[in-house]
Amino acid sequence: MTAGYSAISSYSRVEIMHLIQQRARRPIAELVEATGLHPNTVREHLQRLIEAGYVIAETERRTTRGRPRVLYTAATGEAAAGEAAAYSPVAVRRAKDAARRGDLLRRVYPTEAGDALPPDALHQLDALVDDLAAAGFDPLVDEDTLTVDLTPCPHAPATDHRGTLCQVHVGLMDSVLAQAGGPLKVEGIAPACDPAQCVVHLSAQ
Repeated sequence: MTAGYSAISSYSRVEIMHLIQQRARRPIAELVEATGLHPNTVREHLQRLIEAGYVIAETERRTTRGRPRVLYTAATGEAAAGEAAAYSPVAVRRAKDAARRGDLLRRVYPTEAGDALPPDALHQLDALVDDLAAAGFDPLVDEDTLTVDLTPCPHAPATDHRGTLCQVHVGLMDSVLAQAGGPLKVEGIAPACDPAQCVVHLSAQ
């Protein structure tokens, strides 16, 4: 399995992820209609997103006759009204693994910067950096300003879909932070004249 944002290296997966981020509990039929893709292709894309920890699947509870549908929801780590929090077991496990590695590195290479943030926030950053690095990014985290510099952005050439790509990426980064558990959230991406530049701003709740 290839983890991280490579799971949405295909714009078709970006489009599917965007639809699922907009509304939870979407069945295959809705995604097929919205994208124009073959149902089997949509299923394959969804499987990649599930394996990356970005989407969760649940079987519909029906009170009428008929085969229950599988419904797909973005793994945000947050709860919609009347619903349980949407956690991906894959994302939670990866966050715990990243936290263990981060704690080990901080014990071996202690820094004063790490003292400014509580442990749960540091573990959130561990999970975020791990997720971004697995995707081929080289994130530069400033713990004082709570920024993550992703320059150069490998998605900058995709200017036709840049707005959607950025929106999906922000949602994915926020979900990684939420599922890791802690006070940090994505505040937004700093505007830049150069589309190749990408600096993500975080905030503490």
